[in-house]
Amino acid sequence: MSLATIRQERLAWLEWKDIKPMREALTSLPMLENISFSLGDTITIKALHVKFFDQEKIRQCALALRPWRKGPFEILDTFIDTEWQSFIKYNLLEPYFNLEGKVVGDIGCNNGYYLFRMLSQRPKKLVGFDPSALYKTQFDFINHFIQSDIVYEMLGVEHLPEYEHRFDTLFCLGVLYHRSDPIQTLKALYQGLNPNGELILDTFMIDGDTPVALCPSKTYSKIPNVYFVPTIPALYNWLERAKFRDIELLEIKKTDANEQRKTEWIYGESLEDFLDPNNPELTIEGFPAPKRVYIKAKR
Repeated sequence: MSLATIRQERLAWLEWKDIKPMREALTSLPMLENISFSLGDTITIKALHVKFFDQEKIRQCALALRPWRKGPFEILDTFIDTEWQSFIKYNLLEPYFNLEGKVVGDIGCNNGYYLFRMLSQRPKKLVGFDPSALYKTQFDFINHFIQSDIVYEMLGVEHLPEYEHRFDTLFCLGVLYHRSDPIQTLKALYQGLNPNGELILDTFMIDGDTPVALCPSKTYSKIPNVYFVPTIPALYNWLERAKFRDIELLEIKKTDANEQRKTEWIYGESLEDFLDPNNPELTIEGFPAPKRVYIKAKR
């Protein structure tokens, strides 16, 4: 199936009964004048002389787009306190990349928080990939005010080999453990890069010196679609099998309640509910608690 056909089919997802009201809410957003924005830890959007009615319309639209996972954002007087304090991950990684003048892709980009942050590095082009009608709608909500040239594709990592162009830098953050074939996923990322292109990767890990992986039968930290959680040696083997070179371990970080927590902007549970209440070093299933490894590798 061609990418054009896939794109057309996925545009129809925006007409789903739970998404369509959100899309309609976007059409009623006010066109503000004298907009300014800052791309710090909180992506902040301001405007002069905004009517209370318009501010309330923006707030109600933002609430209608819940759950908000990645952020935070502040639009006028509406602070979207997302589940993840995503600036912690972005600030951890930023010293390791330079995007100026580069063609950059973010695989599993969610609502585009990282992409908006990347604008400050003046890349040549930014493309986000995420097959989610909700996240696409959240991105469109934020971009209504920022008016960036970011391209948002409702495509997945599996579409990279057939994509219209290659990338100088690809980010794949929090995706690999959701893929039933991690080596094939890494091969797709490899094929999506230009020669000497860089991959910035993060994934769950377990401690150990043996190249093995945890394979949960049902859930990991209450997440149903986690297939493999490798040791670092196992992850290196996967990357080498996908032909990556110059593999560099950047950081290891345990997920904590400062980075991921429940707020009014999500529904249901968060990290505190995913861990053993008697031992926070374990998940509710008895596995090692979530820890992430951050890797850079080259094609």
